Amino acid sequence: MVENATLPLTGKALLQKVKELSDLPRRETAKRCGYYTVTKSDDTRVNLTDFYDALLAAKGVPLDANGTKDGRGREPTYRVSVHKNGQIVIGATYTETMGLKPGDEFEIKLGYKHIHLKQVDDEKASDTNGNGSQIEE
Repeated sequence: MVENATLPLTGKALLQKVKELSDLPRRETAKRCGYYTVTKSDDTRVNLTDFYDALLAAKGVPLDANGTKDGRGREPTYRVSVHKNGQIVIGATYTETMGLKPGDEFEIKLGYKHIHLKQVDDEKASDTNGNGSQIEE
C-alpha cells in the first residue's frame, strides 16, 4: 500500500475540521481529515479506526493499547467515596504511581469542600509542619 501524502489531522485541528464537515458522511469526513490510504491499484481505503482513535484522543479520551500493567484489576478512576466507617481509601494504584512507601507521612489541610495532602519531609517531620514553621500542640 502507498500511504497518503498529507499527514492526518489531530487535536484541535481535527475537531475543528470534523465540525466543519458535520454534514458529510463519516467516511468522507475521515478521508478529508487525512485518514485514508491509496492502494497500488488506485483504490482509496478510509481508515475509520484510526480516525475514531484520533477523534477520541482529541476529545481527551485516549485509548491505551496496552491496558493495565498485568491485565488484572481495575483502571484508576481518580474518584473515591467515603466508606460506612467514615474512611476514605486512596488505594495502592495511586500510591505506587506517586512512588510512595510505607511510613511516608502527609500533612492534612482541610478546605471548605476539599482536602489537601502535603507530603512531609522525613527530617522536618519531627519538628516542623513542612513549611518551616514549628508544629504547635
